[in-house]
Amino acid sequence: MQVLIRCLLATLPFTCASTAFAQDTPGAAEDGPVFGERFPRLESLSTGEWWKQEPRKRQPMPLLVPRDEVVAFALYTQSRGTLKLTAQLFPLLPEEERSVRLELQGKDGEWSVAGTEAVIELGWSAHFRVEDWDSSADVRYRVRHGKAALFEGLIRRDPIDKDTIVVGNLSCNSSRTPGPRPTLVENLKRIDPDFLFFAGDQSYHHTEHTYGWLEFGMQFRDVLGDRPVVTIPDDHDVGQANIWGENGKKATNPQGPSGGYFYPPKYVNMVQRCQTWHLPDPVDPAPIERGIGVYFTSLNVGGIDFAILEDRKFKSGPEGKIPKMGPRPDHINDPKYDRTAIDLPELVLLGERQIRFLHDWGQDWTGTEMKCVLSQTAFCGAVHLHGSENNRLLADLDSNAWPQAGRNAALREIRRAWAPHLCGDQHLAAMVKHGIDAFGDGPYAFTSPAIVNTIYGRWWWPKDEKAGANPVEGSPLPWTGDYLDGLGNRISMLAYANPPNRKDETQRGDGFGVVRFHKQRRQVTVECWPRFADSEKGDAAQFPGWPITFDYADSDGRVPTGFLPAIDGKTLEQLATDRPVVQVVEEATGEILYTIRVPDSKFRPPVYSDGAFTVKLGRNRPTEIERRGVTPGK
Repeated sequence: MQVLIRCLLATLPFTCASTAFAQDTPGAAEDGPVFGERFPRLESLSTGEWWKQEPRKRQPMPLLVPRDEVVAFALYTQSRGTLKLTAQLFPLLPEEERSVRLELQGKDGEWSVAGTEAVIELGWSAHFRVEDWDSSADVRYRVRHGKAALFEGLIRRDPIDKDTIVVGNLSCNSSRTPGPRPTLVENLKRIDPDFLFFAGDQSYHHTEHTYGWLEFGMQFRDVLGDRPVVTIPDDHDVGQANIWGENGKKATNPQGPSGGYFYPPKYVNMVQRCQTWHLPDPVDPAPIERGIGVYFTSLNVGGIDFAILEDRKFKSGPEGKIPKMGPRPDHINDPKYDRTAIDLPELVLLGERQIRFLHDWGQDWTGTEMKCVLSQTAFCGAVHLHGSENNRLLADLDSNAWPQAGRNAALREIRRAWAPHLCGDQHLAAMVKHGIDAFGDGPYAFTSPAIVNTIYGRWWWPKDEKAGANPVEGSPLPWTGDYLDGLGNRISMLAYANPPNRKDETQRGDGFGVVRFHKQRRQVTVECWPRFADSEKGDAAQFPGWPITFDYADSDGRVPTGFLPAIDGKTLEQLATDRPVVQVVEEATGEILYTIRVPDSKFRPPVYSDGAFTVKLGRNRPTEIERRGVTPGK
């Protein structure tokens, strides 16, 4: 049941509606194991009589904090008129009240209560929703518990008038290195991203997500509370070494290759609630098997529209579906294996629901100048050495490189919107240009380095130690250019950040990414910073090979065979816009080649074959047929 509270604040120009969900909300001290007899120790640090426990060796951070510090941090997004905010608390004692208040500062400087929400004891979070949000002004907020505990932050106005929108791209926060991340956080504060994206593995505590989530939040709380943040859980966040979700089926073990989720849906939903409730509502909210929720959606920040995917949720597990060709069901070492034999038609990657979402998302440009796709992992196997410098794998199925048909279908949808792709997971920073039918004909993609790379290092290290065809001119890196990954996917390696010495924490290849979307000149700049870099020193402090700047249009890398006539000025006058959304459809196949917002009316749509094409225009969607049966010229 959803509890809805509406209020009108005299000093604030919006209506408030806060929402709490009663599902999966057992008490902290309820009788018996929270997750049943099979999992008596699951989430044990923050349930039961948690306050009587001494900190364990791998969990040195106390959960029994001073009672004026129980509000740990908050996360929010605001998009298309709705603010959603999650307040994360430390565990509460039995006698303490189970509610928190969201207060907003009005234009007169006075604070008003926007809503009061119940604390969900499983995960210790509370959730607020504010409708009719005015995104044109900064608004200070604070989350309060009891008389003294609070967390204060800033809801930033939407930076729609900024020419360059800056995104921080991070992932893989090793729990083997506890404690603060001061240099990295100071660099983020100095760079001041408009938006932060954490691509997964925020915690590696596996069976103690609340503890690990609080540890992550305390490490990054200085940059979490005052800007939009996307956090999406990956395999380790839900307690698994790897995950192939297979629509929510029950997994046989936490290693995951048979497919499904090992830990109970109640635990998975708790993780997703804490990490993703604050995202815009899912576009297709129907849960998968066993009642596990979904969160794939989109978020618009400053005119950049981000599609947020769930790579793992629907993907097929390899065990029992393809022959074992290495030490594990997901690792291939047999150089003679048939690549086509493991790309079976029944295998799933993103699944029909997310492919449909990408297809529709790519055609809606409301309030949008450029698009980008966010997900957990990469659509290629841009890694050769796994875990150690002596462990070479031909192919790793724990990425979006497999199944290959699903990979190509996803990339075609991403390419239709000219969208670059950002992700994490691989513990190795890499910048590639995808190829689908030919090298370079797909979108650009950036995989961020691990925040702290003490778990399972990886290296890009071609066996012949040779550059590929078409290497990056002037690059300080020896192995750039065109390659086939171990599954036969085409990639053009532009830059990578191998760890020189994983025993030295300053040379492990860990760090963070920054992506700058330049709207006016329609370019994207990707930066890659070592964890201990000094960002004040400029580009020289980045990993060798970065920064990389590319034209937004080049995320569709197909070579045109011709061009259609420039957009008709009369149609533009009727639409009352000189920068319309343009869609080109190949009439013979009905395929949408692309849907994009063009820079001006001089734009001549490129095409990639002979024949006739339909051109559609619109202010925000391609709703009007501008020309039908158009043939290309040179």
